[in-house]
Amino acid sequence: MRAKITGTGWAILSVAIFSGWFVVTLLGFHHRLQVWDIMALRFGVSALLLTPVLLFGALKVPLGRWTQGIPLAFLWGVPFIFFLGTGIQWTSAILASAITPAMMPVFAGLLAWLVLGTKPRAWPFIGYALIVVGLMVLTTVYGMKNGWPNMAGIAFLLLASMMWATFTMRVRRTGFSSIQATALICFWSAAFYFPIYFATGVTSLSSISITELIYQSVYQGILMSVVAVFSFNRAVVILGPRAAASIIALVPVSVTLLSTVVFGEFPSPGTLLADFLIAVGVITAAK
Repeated sequence: MRAKITGTGWAILSVAIFSGWFVVTLLGFHHRLQVWDIMALRFGVSALLLTPVLLFGALKVPLGRWTQGIPLAFLWGVPFIFFLGTGIQWTSAILASAITPAMMPVFAGLLAWLVLGTKPRAWPFIGYALIVVGLMVLTTVYGMKNGWPNMAGIAFLLLASMMWATFTMRVRRTGFSSIQATALICFWSAAFYFPIYFATGVTSLSSISITELIYQSVYQGILMSVVAVFSFNRAVVILGPRAAASIIALVPVSVTLLSTVVFGEFPSPGTLLADFLIAVGVITAAK
């Protein structure tokens, strides 16, 4: 029981930071940052902080095992942030925060069934159905108010969700500790991305204030890339991928509350209904 409480605590911490990321990233886009800059801040700062973990101390990883982090970096590194960030730009933070985290446990359950042969019981199936219905309600409400969302953006968000689900299935089987997995993701993401970032000259960092740069660097590079990834990895290790994924699906509910506080956007009855269905689906799927 104590382990379950601890794992749930790690999952809730990651939910809080992930939820804030959608709002903080949207604010960055409003201040002329691009998805390329978000990726640079996220993995540049975190790689500087965490690479020493791989080289020194009790958590040192033999160089021969470093390449095992490449698939993890692909699944939850630069490509993931590119699809998620572009999905936010092409749709909205509300839809992105709902689709990607909420569909992740659904994809995780399907992958566990198809790849590992772990057929979900009745309750998870019901939970997945409620999550999908909740997302359909949310998308319909959004479409009635703002017009039908960009389908390419929706596809990117679903792809990011599938990558996240695959990551949850794979990270537990690598044998890396949570901090080792996080450090490898940040190292390989920075190693592959920064040569492209500097060569193309797509940076917009000079167009924002020093205060905004520091704020985004701390949130993207420390809170999101280090604290959130570490806490989510801990939740996966303790609770298992399916339970951890289900708790993360509470992100859209949390983002709705944050949007009310930050942007003064009060949710419509349809949005509240969608969030309720998603929340009930999450609780049911975790049974």
